[in-house]
Amino acid sequence: MQLATTPRIAFLRELRAQIIRDYPRGRVVVAVDGAEGAGTAEFADDLAAVYREAGTDTARASMRDFHLPRATRHAHGTDDPRDYYERSFDYETLRRALIDPFRLGGSTGFQTTAFDVTRDAPVVTEWKTGPADMVLLVDGPFLLRPEIRGAWNFSVLLDVPLADAYARLAATQGRDPDPEARSNARYVGGWRRYGERNEPQYLASAVIDLSDPEHPQREYPDTGCACF
Repeated sequence: MQLATTPRIAFLRELRAQIIRDYPRGRVVVAVDGAEGAGTAEFADDLAAVYREAGTDTARASMRDFHLPRATRHAHGTDDPRDYYERSFDYETLRRALIDPFRLGGSTGFQTTAFDVTRDAPVVTEWKTGPADMVLLVDGPFLLRPEIRGAWNFSVLLDVPLADAYARLAATQGRDPDPEARSNARYVGGWRRYGERNEPQYLASAVIDLSDPEHPQREYPDTGCACF
């Protein structure tokens, strides 16, 4: 289905063309990294739609479906930034159930969901398959940390100032719009720890200014990233 051309869709078509130039065939895994409120899920959904528009088989997954149990995530309380950065996500299961079998191609099945964070319990979902030429898009935070950065063929970091990201969260989830509010300390502190330790703006294949979601722009950071 042909998508209506908007500045956002036109930008995503150009991004798709770049990825295809580098990875024209086979199983391709793309990461969309960013802070809470940056719009990683929506960006990955739209990029998937642009791939499907071109006739490419596409799968979607999110780190929200690869959480660790609550007792692990909150080992030091609900406000601890280090817990958020170090103990939120199950990278071992992500690789075992999704990334590794997806890369094998052929008839090998993969799972795009492994954990229900609301029920705080693992889930068993349908094993999916696809053709030899296929794209998997994964969104979420911390995707360029050492444990997982080697999983991606191409990675995107969304650069959104935290004030903008938390204004969006306030509008959609009723969160405090002030990134420095105590109620946001776990997530903002953990995200900043990620930035300080990894400097993902220098690791990503593409850094994208998404402060205006409808008008994405490529960035070439040399001094930092507004998203930390």
